[in-house]
Amino acid sequence: MKKMIRIHLLISGRVQGVLFRQSAREKALELGVTGFAKNLLDGKVEIIVEGPKEKVEEFVKWTKEGPSLARVDNSEMAEEKYTGEFDGFVAREFGF
Repeated sequence: MKKMIRIHLLISGRVQGVLFRQSAREKALELGVTGFAKNLLDGKVEIIVEGPKEKVEEFVKWTKEGPSLARVDNSEMAEEKYTGEFDGFVAREFGF
C-alpha cells in the first residue's frame, strides 16, 4: 500500500494575481492529489495537499517555482497527519 501524506504550505512572493491557485489545481489534478489552494490577506498562498508520498513530493517541488508569471520567494512547509478529507483539489477564492 502506498504511503499517504499531507503537507501544509505557505508560499510567498509574487503569488497572487498570477494564476498560482488555478495552476496549482491543474497540477494537482494531473498528479492525482487532493486539497486546496487559497489566497491569504498577507499576500501569501496557502495550500494543503494530500495523496501518495511521491505525488505530493512532486507537487511540492512544482510549488517552489509555480506558474510562469509567479515569483516564489519563500515556501514554508509542514507535514501534518493525513486525513483523506478531500474529494478533489479546489482553488478557493480567499481565506478570510
